[in-house]
Amino acid sequence: MCGIVGAVAQRDVSPVLLEGLKRLEYRGYDSAGLAVLNHDKQLQRIRVQGKVNELKQEHQASPLKGGTGIAHTRWATHGKPNLNNAHPHICRDTVALVHNGIIENHEQLRTEQIASGFEFTSETDTEVVVHAVYEALQSTPDLLQAVFTTIKQLKGAYALGVINNAEPDRLIAAREGSPLVIGVGIGEYFIASDVFALLPVTQRFIFLEDGDVADITRDKLTIYDSNQNIVERSISVSELNADVADKAGYRHYMLKEIFSQPNAIAESLVNRTNDGQVVSNEFGQDAESIFQQVKAVKIAACGTSYHAGLIAAHWLEEIAQVPCQVEIASEYRYRKSVIVDNTLFVSISQSGETADTLAALQLAKKSGFLSTLAICNVAESSLTREAELVFLTHAGPEIGVASTKAFTTQLVGLFLLVVAIAKHNGLSNEEEASFVKQLESLPGRVNQLLQFKDDIETMAKDFADKHHALFLGRGSFLPVAMEGALKLKEISYIHAEAYAAGELKHGPLALVDDDMPVVAVAPNNHLLEKLKSNLQEVQARGGKLYLFADKASEVESTEGVYVLKINAVCDFMAPILYTIPLQLLAYYVAVIKGADIDQPRNLAKSVTVE
Repeated sequence: MCGIVGAVAQRDVSPVLLEGLKRLEYRGYDSAGLAVLNHDKQLQRIRVQGKVNELKQEHQASPLKGGTGIAHTRWATHGKPNLNNAHPHICRDTVALVHNGIIENHEQLRTEQIASGFEFTSETDTEVVVHAVYEALQSTPDLLQAVFTTIKQLKGAYALGVINNAEPDRLIAAREGSPLVIGVGIGEYFIASDVFALLPVTQRFIFLEDGDVADITRDKLTIYDSNQNIVERSISVSELNADVADKAGYRHYMLKEIFSQPNAIAESLVNRTNDGQVVSNEFGQDAESIFQQVKAVKIAACGTSYHAGLIAAHWLEEIAQVPCQVEIASEYRYRKSVIVDNTLFVSISQSGETADTLAALQLAKKSGFLSTLAICNVAESSLTREAELVFLTHAGPEIGVASTKAFTTQLVGLFLLVVAIAKHNGLSNEEEASFVKQLESLPGRVNQLLQFKDDIETMAKDFADKHHALFLGRGSFLPVAMEGALKLKEISYIHAEAYAAGELKHGPLALVDDDMPVVAVAPNNHLLEKLKSNLQEVQARGGKLYLFADKASEVESTEGVYVLKINAVCDFMAPILYTIPLQLLAYYVAVIKGADIDQPRNLAKSVTVE
């Protein structure tokens, strides 16, 4: 969840650290700090409660200069967002450390360290780690050995960056369960939670594996595995460039990302279809033979990705005629489940570092599934390295915390998967060609929907003074409603819930009045008449309806009913398309309410802790 940056260089690294933090602020923005070793081998530190811009202002007032440093932007887990809990943490002016993850045995270590005479200045689990490194240095003068000694004591997940004033040109990095990359420069090295942080200084990266410890100086890098053996990790060259952080004239990253969806979908389809057919081997070399054997699918994901999985389950059972179970990854990990023979396990994550989804995949690999597939937006992520099959969504970096283009491109990848499996379960060439044509029409159709932005902005004004909202859908549109409710609550802080429309009379109808807006998606499908009856129940109780409806649905705007009509679309493509106006609605409501849209309170983009 937190963001880490570190550097060892001949030059002053403070500007690199600050720019890296700014690029990682989507990972955490409760507090921020940096520490550098100056030319007198002294540790200097600045911390703020708040965002990276405030840290930059503090740095301008009192600059820190040095060739070795670490920096951190925090998303609070242990301890409130305040100055004392901000990283880096320092022990006795000797060792400084930054940490992403959770140390599960921190209470035990804290008790032992207090008994040994250590004083704690924070509520964080991280402070026990910096004390442990300091204590180990009393037995060995070597920072690398001190870190080896320390991590043997730790239970949980961590990405660490550690520096020591006795060895001013050295940085030790360690990874277990939290992402960490090394940026390779010319006569300099960097570390970060994400390649995105380091694009201004390098495009060459080494991805550390779980258990790795890296010993870094300006002119040498040595990586050790969990057995302390020296290992080689390959260098990857990123195709991203530093300009991906630009808002391109949009007011917020989220709005930019909503409007980039036509291109993101188009990019996600490149080379995935050919002459009216889905190219199965785009999922992996052995995908075709694996898909022939699939008799069931299990999907595990969190948040928005979980909603994508729920939609895919409808497609799999209707098109591919394959049973599908969708699991919240954090729940799946901790319950016993029965695995049907020849079940494909599918994990979905935007970042590929979602801790619960990654752990679910690791569990699945030991559990007797036919194979594992990751649908992900980050090629070098932990999830893609773990899975046997991979589908990359090519959405490009998504900086806004509320996921938009990652979600719609996940749905594209999932639909391609459905067709690839259905080909072996009776789907005809003509049907496959029709589905491919509909997929290829999506970018244009999304563009058409984006033209409704002014109408949706007008609709959003009705939500300005509301505290609750209800979202309704039926069939594959229930998860669309769930995603719409999630977007609204994430960025506008309006309490929003989604229900199957047929469940209204089983409880939620008690909440409906003229102060609770009810949002519904009404495609022209076999459930339309049922949905209309449910909407009548809302109107009869004085509820105000906001309806996104197919033009052929014969639903008109009347007093208390606001209808936005959408061009007719294929039933199977409709969940992707009806998501777009719900994203815009959430965005414009949040704008009207003056919320921090790209960095909503209490949330972070990449959820790398349980």
